[in-house]
Amino acid sequence: MNFGVKGEVLSRRLCLAVGISTGVLLACPLRAQTTAATTATENSSKAAVVYTNRQYGFRFNLPADWKGYRVLVQRWDGTTQEEPRRKEYGPRIVLRDPRWTKAKPRQDIPIMIFTLAQWKQDLVVSAAPIGPSELGRNSRYVFALPPRYNFAFPDGYQEVEEIMKTKPLHPF
Repeated sequence: MNFGVKGEVLSRRLCLAVGISTGVLLACPLRAQTTAATTATENSSKAAVVYTNRQYGFRFNLPADWKGYRVLVQRWDGTTQEEPRRKEYGPRIVLRDPRWTKAKPRQDIPIMIFTLAQWKQDLVVSAAPIGPSELGRNSRYVFALPPRYNFAFPDGYQEVEEIMKTKPLHPF
């Protein structure tokens, strides 16, 4: 199965093929080190961890205690507000705290990726009355946080708020 943004291949991994036809959001856990378009490196001078996504063109700085984080590749869905309404979709990269467990989930950092054309549309991507918040953009994509991504207040949400205050996303 291919997910993509206007023809871009996001993943060809088989992730329990239940998803697309049933509308269930797929989560494909990937190790950053094994993803072809993604690399993770440590910046020893700042004792920080940097997630680099070459496919979409951005870096994301994480604190040192996020070493060993996981990358999940998901899909966001939206609907245009203009008639005729139509479905739009694109990738969502989720950075998962290495302390996250099934028994004790922690706040993820979800990054929605839009083409520039998608971003210009009046898209509804959730039940929230607000849209995604732009984190940055490059010449091809806009990177955004989903509306109300942290409203469940899981453990670690304050830490993610502090991370987001540092403007950690750097497009290239």
